[in-house]
Amino acid sequence: MRRSEQRRAAVIAVYQHDLTGRPLVETLGPQASLFARALAHAAVDRAGELDAVIDRHAHRWSVQRIQPLERSIMRVALIEMLHPDAAPADEPIPPEGAIEEAVESAKTFCGSEAPGFVNGVLAAVLREVRENAGIS
Repeated sequence: MRRSEQRRAAVIAVYQHDLTGRPLVETLGPQASLFARALAHAAVDRAGELDAVIDRHAHRWSVQRIQPLERSIMRVALIEMLHPDAAPADEPIPPEGAIEEAVESAKTFCGSEAPGFVNGVLAAVLREVRENAGIS
């Protein structure tokens, strides 16, 4: 299974967990890869932190008003952007790659405005991270 598909499996598991409260063990299913499992667990375990980041950058939108699937997509992307060691990978994906993957997921699963919204929030997070690190 390609990494893109594994990321999407993690997004769907996080989304189902968010909506139903079912454990990730159930929402992931037995065939889920170690990578998908690690991403999903990290996104759920750090949901409070990730939601605070989303809330800071989603201008005029509280994290509770954001559609659950869009929120799940951003949580998984933020795990790879902010905590690249959270999921085992030969090489962590660059932050721009995580954003691109999230935008593609939003195009596939969400409404027409979601990709731009997801891109805007995640790009703002990346700008802030780089500014704080002194990287332009």
